[in-house]
Amino acid sequence: MPTKLLMRWDVRPEKESEYFEYLVHEFIPGLNKLGIAEIQVWYTAYGDCEQKLAEGITNTPEKMQAILNSDGWQILLDKLQNFVIDFDFKMIAATKGFQI
Repeated sequence: MPTKLLMRWDVRPEKESEYFEYLVHEFIPGLNKLGIAEIQVWYTAYGDCEQKLAEGITNTPEKMQAILNSDGWQILLDKLQNFVIDFDFKMIAATKGFQI
């Protein structure tokens, strides 16, 4: 069963430029290398919720869990924490369309 990783965070205002560089050049490619596909990131322009929402998919929950238990994931996450606050994520069964 396809499994989706949902992530949410706010960007530290003083780190916006560095955050964008990291996201584009390291975080997203790094997730792809770990085996997470179809990565999408959205910016929340209005409302009282997280500034960024992101998702990615694997073919099975076991594959996603192995990725989340890997050193590679931890390295990507540790570096992301330098640029964001209130990071949260969850793993869910993937369905068509937008999921939160």
